[in-house]
Amino acid sequence: MYDLPEAELLRLLSDRAGIAADYHDIAGTRHVTTDETRRAILSAMGFRVTDRAGILEALTTWDERVWVQGCEPVYVVRSGQASGEWAVHVRCEPAEDASLQVRWILSGERGEPHWDRQEGPGLPIREERLIQHRRFVRLAFPLPHDVPAGYYTVTVQVQGGAAPVERRFRLIVAPTRCYAPEAFHAGARTWGLALQLYSLRSERNWGIGDFGDLSRFVEWAGTQLGAGVIGLNPLHALKNTRPYHISPYSPSSRLYLNELYIDIDQVAEAKTAPDVQQRLADPSFRAQLEKARTSEYVDYEAVASLKRTILELCYRTFLRDNFEGTEPDLKPATARSRLFHTYVRDEGEPLAAYALFQALEDERHSVQSRSVVWAEWPESCRTPQASAVADFTRRHVQQVRFFQYVQWLAAEQVIALGEQAARAGMPLGLYHDLALGSDRYGADGWRFQDVLAQDADCGAPPDAFAPEGQNWGLSPADPLKLRASGYQFFIELLRNNLRYGGAIRIDHVMALFRLFWIPRGMPASMGTYVHYPADELLAILALESTRAKTLVIGEDLGTVPDWVRDRLAAAGVLSYRVLYFERNGDGSLKSPSAYPSQSLGVVTTHDLPTLSGYWAGTDIETRASLGLCVSEDARRGALADRHYDKARILSALKAEGLLPNGLSEDPAQSPVMTPELMAAIHLYLARTPSWVVLANVEDVLGQCAQTNVPGTVDQHPNWSRKLGRTVEEMTRDARFDALSMQLRSARPLV
Repeated sequence: MYDLPEAELLRLLSDRAGIAADYHDIAGTRHVTTDETRRAILSAMGFRVTDRAGILEALTTWDERVWVQGCEPVYVVRSGQASGEWAVHVRCEPAEDASLQVRWILSGERGEPHWDRQEGPGLPIREERLIQHRRFVRLAFPLPHDVPAGYYTVTVQVQGGAAPVERRFRLIVAPTRCYAPEAFHAGARTWGLALQLYSLRSERNWGIGDFGDLSRFVEWAGTQLGAGVIGLNPLHALKNTRPYHISPYSPSSRLYLNELYIDIDQVAEAKTAPDVQQRLADPSFRAQLEKARTSEYVDYEAVASLKRTILELCYRTFLRDNFEGTEPDLKPATARSRLFHTYVRDEGEPLAAYALFQALEDERHSVQSRSVVWAEWPESCRTPQASAVADFTRRHVQQVRFFQYVQWLAAEQVIALGEQAARAGMPLGLYHDLALGSDRYGADGWRFQDVLAQDADCGAPPDAFAPEGQNWGLSPADPLKLRASGYQFFIELLRNNLRYGGAIRIDHVMALFRLFWIPRGMPASMGTYVHYPADELLAILALESTRAKTLVIGEDLGTVPDWVRDRLAAAGVLSYRVLYFERNGDGSLKSPSAYPSQSLGVVTTHDLPTLSGYWAGTDIETRASLGLCVSEDARRGALADRHYDKARILSALKAEGLLPNGLSEDPAQSPVMTPELMAAIHLYLARTPSWVVLANVEDVLGQCAQTNVPGTVDQHPNWSRKLGRTVEEMTRDARFDALSMQLRSARPLV
């Protein structure tokens, strides 16, 4: 069928699988994908491509798959648009054409019937094909045009072919755009504060910012400062161990929450249980807690140990006081236990799998006295469907339920925060962050092995910042397997993360279109892009956003083609605009009027220097001290460039009449970032038509050290640095009051 050289066959298969033949980096340099990279990525996708025969077999299977399988796994239709059609493929002998009959049944997400239709006999044949001496025909039917937005299962029953056939596929009916409050379309704009939750200090927390601290922050920011939104780092579940498992962008699971953020003071059992109160009063425990609280950096292991000790005691009390019977027939006996039971039931399989993984990981750690990744577990436990997993669940049901209990506590506290933000008058409330991926050896990696490409990493292509490219160490989702599964993983990710706030930031939103894959063991420079079914992913995003009434912001920094931003804008996704990067061709700052209205404006991000650090060149000196500057000349050159950039910022402020009194366009006259200059820069952003503008708490406080230095793991205290002021002190800090007055004036809440 394919009388072509092996290299050409490899390119054909790569093209079908979405592997880019080439790409242009941020500087416009063209990079051609090598056959070595193609072969490695195809192998990571599960294709056998070691020889010509394997590639031929893979191509043949690809071209015949829809005929043999009967239909596509997913069909997407947009509400209010032309409905399109779906097709079914049936093996059929020539004489049987006239007798073909099709019944198709449309069922909703809970199995409720929506449509039941009979077609035929005498159906028109759209196409036919001979596969291995067997004749297949394609029948096509219009999709219904008046079905409400949602997910549906279409069951197709065919009679009259070579044999009766039943096929199923997922139908997704989605809005054309993501949700946005009507007020924004009418011209409203809002502002808010952004923070890293773990960094919050307080007089009562346990060494890490928690939901209790956030509650106090929300009340103050909403009622006193008039903020409309609070931006947060990803709250995903972490393993909370150094050095690799404290980054919120490399979680164990993106579906669930980090238990370290639970405010123990709010847990009902902690208030009443004598054994909990006894432990809390123990001098040794109190000393450990005080040490964690007063530490300059978050001691994740210490905080995790302290909170786990108390949560386990709370759980024992919860079981004793709220249930009747014995395992495995424990039954809810109080209103509180019935709430828990409802939560577990509604969460279903995703929570059950997460809790099971946590229990398995704890058990393997206790057996081997060290952390062991699931890929090294006994074969009988390496997949959720493995033989020993069901038996483990039966024998350890109480331990599995503990992790469900912990997630219930966390979810209740986050939901309460959202309600509090609404009462405080915030139009958006909490702004969450969805990380790009998760640790390959975490809970998501274990559960979704059939969707994630474990033999590949994702990252970024070479650029001026990282000449060899970046490898983020995250397993990418295989777009082919993701679609074959009906996008269940993607749907769960969105649903679980959109439900807790009024806005969400999608990290590296370009992954909806293409993602830079790096075969494991190869340098990042050997990677290339793999394309994703963007139309279908955007449809799901629009559907879930609309259901949750959550505004979507796409982090579209880096190597982003213009057409990607155009597609995102058309889908109702806000662009993420960083002041440092918004430049004209000559390097000058774009004027406020040049920002798109459908955007979120910020000065900086967690991967970039704070405003004070930028002004002082702290980030450049930090990178030099860590050996990340190639030479002393490079360090001096970076400092010289920074001087010019500061001059451009001052010039832009002057053009808007915002330059503080006594300052000129000469950076030498402004050696340090002052509160007045910080406020002026944020007011510059506030004058943009951007729907949302955020000010980072670190910038208001004048902190120099940045949250994360890309390219480092343990050389820098990434994801650990606490703020220089407690929550209680911030509520009395005049810098926040002064900034909020200016921002409220520039963008009043509606």
